[in-house]
Order: sequence, then structure tokens, then C-alpha cells
Amino acid sequence: MGRKNKRNAKKKNTGGSGSADLSKQLLRFLDAHFGEQFNAKQLIKKLEIRDSLTKGGVEPALHKLASAGLISKTPRNYFSSTQEPDFIEGTVDHVNPRFAFVIPDDPEKSEGDILVKEANLKQAMHGDKVRVMVFPVKGKTGRLEGKVLEIVSRDRDEFVGRVEISPRFAFVVPDFKKVHKDIFVHRGDLNGAQHNEKVVVKITEWREGDKNPTGKITQVLGKAGEHEVEIHSIMAEFGLPFEYPEEPNAEAEAISDKITKKELDKRRDFRGVTTFTIDPVDAKDFDDAISYRELENGNLEIGVHIADVTHYVKTGTALEKEAFERATSVYLVDRTIPMLPERLSNGLCSLRPHEDKLTFACVFEMTREAKVVNHWIGRTVIHSDRRFAYEEAQENIDNQSGDFFEELTLLNDLAKKIRKKRFDHGAVNFETVEVKFDLDEKGTPLGLRVKERKDIHKMIEEFMLLANKYVAQYVYQKRAGKDTFVYRTHDSPDMERLDTFSNFAKRFGHELKMNSEGQISGALNKLMDEIQGKPEQNVLEQLAIRSMAKAKYTTEPKGHFGLAFAHYTHFTSPIRRYPDMMVHRLLEHYLDGGKSPEAEPWEKKCEHSSEREKNAANAERASIKYKQVEYMSLAEDKDYEGIVSGVTEWGVFVEITETKCEGMIRVQDMDDDYYDFDEKNMRLIGMRSKKIITLGDKVLVRVVNTDIDRRTIDLEFAKNDKQKTRSRTTR
Repeated sequence: MGRKNKRNAKKKNTGGSGSADLSKQLLRFLDAHFGEQFNAKQLIKKLEIRDSLTKGGVEPALHKLASAGLISKTPRNYFSSTQEPDFIEGTVDHVNPRFAFVIPDDPEKSEGDILVKEANLKQAMHGDKVRVMVFPVKGKTGRLEGKVLEIVSRDRDEFVGRVEISPRFAFVVPDFKKVHKDIFVHRGDLNGAQHNEKVVVKITEWREGDKNPTGKITQVLGKAGEHEVEIHSIMAEFGLPFEYPEEPNAEAEAISDKITKKELDKRRDFRGVTTFTIDPVDAKDFDDAISYRELENGNLEIGVHIADVTHYVKTGTALEKEAFERATSVYLVDRTIPMLPERLSNGLCSLRPHEDKLTFACVFEMTREAKVVNHWIGRTVIHSDRRFAYEEAQENIDNQSGDFFEELTLLNDLAKKIRKKRFDHGAVNFETVEVKFDLDEKGTPLGLRVKERKDIHKMIEEFMLLANKYVAQYVYQKRAGKDTFVYRTHDSPDMERLDTFSNFAKRFGHELKMNSEGQISGALNKLMDEIQGKPEQNVLEQLAIRSMAKAKYTTEPKGHFGLAFAHYTHFTSPIRRYPDMMVHRLLEHYLDGGKSPEAEPWEKKCEHSSEREKNAANAERASIKYKQVEYMSLAEDKDYEGIVSGVTEWGVFVEITETKCEGMIRVQDMDDDYYDFDEKNMRLIGMRSKKIITLGDKVLVRVVNTDIDRRTIDLEFAKNDKQKTRSRTTR
């Protein structure tokens, strides 16, 4: 921790190995209770020393430690630690009921995360900001340990869960797996909730000495297990709004849909140029359009036109404030929670076909080899000729027929060349697996399928990336990055974490050579090509992504490692992302000759946007996991092929190959042997059989239990001679 242990210079022989162990035990306990005093009798009780020989050795050991200056002694023979601990602030990650980790705000102040046992958490909960005293001596695990001294701020005080009512009191069992305490509710604070209903509970107090917090039910969501109730539970859990507020909605409705001649005169007119949108079949908010025409010099003009949201959403309005607060649209398994009200997202700003629309554009002049020879950034007006679904556009390319098939084919060829240059320059090719559910009218999953990314998806992606890159470059190059702007950055990965990932990949039979930072992208791209369509594809893609740094919004003009861009931003989705609106505002300001504003307010908006983005991603994952659990509760009762995707001391995670659903086999339920956890190599080893279970193992599993409340799937290894009947859904 950067602090030398001054005791090393003072240590003296405290006797034989038995007395030395006792001295260490006493020293560790006193260090862990810095600022407190204990006599020998109290220490015997605290340390639960029972044999008379050791009891008799406690007082002499304490006096020897005091003589050596390792602890202090009062005239009345009370002893205390002399080793002043470190104090850090950090965030609680409550991994299981027995302990949590505190992740330091400043990593340089600690050798790593601090392990805090449940008894030392001082009622801190997952996500809370806390002040921790770090013990001078590492614990038996070899980790830094500590105790919470103060809860600096609570992450939240409202939770979603299922209420269990008994004659005299009730408890709410939280859905969130990292909340390990049920919340006590007095009968008078049930707010009309019935036994087993899903509710929102607000913690009102948690007195020192109480095992559980006390709360009041603020909202009754409905009967647990019903689709609408479970989705509403996820929305409440992640603080997502149920409806759009009245004031910003009214502002949106009052905006005129007329485009004045004065406004048109300010813009470059593309209404006569071939233009179309390509989006998912069920999309209603069309952010972006592509225009195409051939120039007299033989080059091609490709325009990336983006909905001009900030023309309609003015600063200081209720609309702007609500958009900022939401910061992003959220895409749950069955619905979209929009950043902007429908009047804007699906109407005024949506680039619908056969309508004049106001846009912000990045227009490229390219050779047929996809070399950009010129570009222009500014405001435009377009008139889209066609709205394509991805599937339609791909079919026209494949069949070489249909609307605009020649333009689509040429654009696709250009995109492939742009993509190749990007990868040649060092971009990393992550093709993550996405699952799509087919739901009936009640929201019950009828089936699931893996979304296929075809050329048309990649084509749109390449032109959006190109526009984002050139917009970022334009602002950066004006004054070498001194002008305040919103960048999307992605740090280089930590080589140690990549080395760990490389070892994981070896277990799947894949060799990665990454001896230097320059080799990373090539090695990862080779791996991504190798695993396409293989059972381990999703597992390794997820592990690779986790080993990388997280992308974020910031005013710092850093680069984007994953895309291999020196500068990058988000310009292309202002209907659904607030940072893109920020980019549009700043870009317009600079195009009009404005001076750089102060960076700090924009940086705070970036931080807020990054947090909301992370929250949205977690909510989206939760909704998918809910449907996966429900799907497996209804699926055929049979053996499933799977692949070991994670190993911990308490269980083995297995991804079922057929459904991409992940479940866990608990170590306590593995009755064929006693398994020891080898943390360094992420594997379990049978003590008698020496059987090894490790990442990448192909296994046969059976579903034994599904729990929609906790969104968990319990598995067991399939046994041909003894199959167990599973419980479909437990509460």
C-alpha cells in the first residue's frame, strides 16, 4: 500500500512456534480493532481460546509484544494496536452474504480491492460509498482486509422485491442478488400489498445492532411472475421512468412541424439526392440516413445525415432537462423507454420516407477505393426516398434486384474497404452474440434466436463510425484539442488482465500471442475469426470484453483503442443518446465561430451520461436474463450440452449451447466428491477423484430449478442413471 511496516525493524523472538502463532493472532486482532483497548481476559473471549495452556500464554505474549513496541499497554494492563492503519474511500461490491469488496476511488492508494467481512460492513450495502480502515496485516486469504468506519453516501434506498407477510410482520425479499438482507416491514406500512406480490420498498431506518433494515412499501407492482409485473420490477429496480412527464410532453406537442424558408436557406439542400434509411424492421425512430450520388470527376459523394434533434430541443427547456436526466433510451426485451417523447423520437426528428427532414451531416467525397479525398460538415435538409429494413436491403444486395440495389451494392463494397483499412490499422473486431426472443401477446417466450449480423448491418456501422471519427477530428484539429468537446474514449487494455484472458483462451484450445501492445488487436482478431460459430464463441467474446477497459464519455481528447481511432465521438444517434446532442450543440457552436466553453460543466454531463449508459445496459441484461430464466422454466426437460463459462469457490457457471442461457451448478450440490477451488487457475479439483472442472469444459447439464425473482437457473451435471425432477419455478 506504499507504506512500509515499521514493525519489521522491531520484531523480536516471541518464543516457540506455538507462542509465535498466538502472538500473530493477538497482533492481527488488535490491528483489526485499531483505537480499541482489551485486557487478556477479553481477548481470550474474543478469540474463542478454549484450552488452558493457550489461555495461560495470552498475558505473557501480550507483555512480550508490548516490550517489543509492537502494541501499547496501559498501567491497568489494557492493550491496543500501535500500527496506524490506512484509511481509504471506495464503493462497496457486496459479492456474497459473507463478505464484500470495497473498490478504492483512488487505485493508487491501495494494492487492490479491500475485503470486508459482513461483521465489519457497518450496514453498508452494495453500491454505497464508504470510508474504510485498512488493517496493517493481511488476512489469511493473503488479501488486504478492512472495516467500514463510515457510510459516506448511500447508493439507493429503494428496492424491488417480493413481500412475505406473516401474522405480525412482513419482510421484502429484494430481487437484486447483491442485496443480502431482507427488509423488515411493519404491518401498518404494507400499503395494501398482498403476500407474494412484487413491491417497491423504501428503507426508512437501520439502527445499529439491528440485523435487518426497516422499510415502508411505496408501490405495489402486482402478482409476482406475471410478465408486466416483472418488467415493471426491472424498471423500478434500475430507476427507469414509467411514463414521460407532462411538462416536456406538452413542450414537444407544441413544436411546429413546419419548416420555414429562412431555416431552409441556412442549410445545404439534399432533397434531390438519392437518400434512404436502413433500420431494424420494428424501428420507428430513424436517426440516420445515407445519401449517394456520383460526381462529375468520377468520385462518389456519400452523405451521413443525422436527425437534427437540437434544432427542436432547446437548452433550458423541460424537454432538454428530461433528456439529460434520462441520457439514453433503454431497450428492454419487450419495449423501449425513450429518451425523447414520441412526438419527437417517432415524429418530428425521425427521418421518415417522403418527408422533408432537418439534419446534421458529414458528407464525404470518396474514390471508388474508399479513400476520403474531401469532406464537409454542416446542417442539411433531406427527403428520404425509401425506408429499408435490414433484411430487405440485404435481400436486394444478395439478389441483385429491387429498389436501389446498385447503390446498396456499391455502398456495401465501399464499407468493406473502409472496414479492412480499419482492421489493418489496428481495430479490434468484436462480434458479440445477441439473443432475440419471440414473445406471445402476454409476453411469454415462445422461442429465442441469435441475431445474425450480416453485411448490411456492418455497412451502416462503417459509415456511422466514419462520420463519428471525422467530426471528432474536425474539432480536435481546430486547436490541437484545446477546444472543449465530447469524446468517446477507450483506453488501452491492461496487459496483466489480457494475460489472464490469454490463459483462459488456452483452456478452449486457442493460443494468443500478445507480448506487446502492438500485437493485441491482431491476436484478438485472429481469435474472433477462429471462434465464429463455435460453442465457445459467446463465452470467449464476453471474457475478452471484460478484460478490456470500458469506453466512456469525456472532454479529454484521448483515443479509442478498440476502433484504433486517434479521436472519436458519438454524433450519429441524438434521438436516443444525450451525448450526441451535446456533440451537435458544440459542433454548431464551433461551425458558427464560437469560442471554447469551460470544460468542467461538460465533463460532469459526460460522467452522468456514462453512468446512465451503464445503468441502461444493466437493465437491458436483467430483462434478457428474466426471459432466459422464464424460457428455461418452460423448456423441454432434457439433458443440454453446455460449456463451462465461469468457476468460483461456490459454483460452476455453464452456458447452455442451444439457448445461450447461463446457469450455475452449486458446489454444495456436487455430491460425487469434495471439490477444492484453485483460484489461480480458475478450476475445481476433486479431493478424492482428482477430477478437474475448468473453463471451456464441454459438459452435459440438466435444469433442476429456475427462480424468476432472482433471475437464476440452477443446474446439475447430467447423470444417465439417476435423473432428478426439477422444480419449474420457485419463489
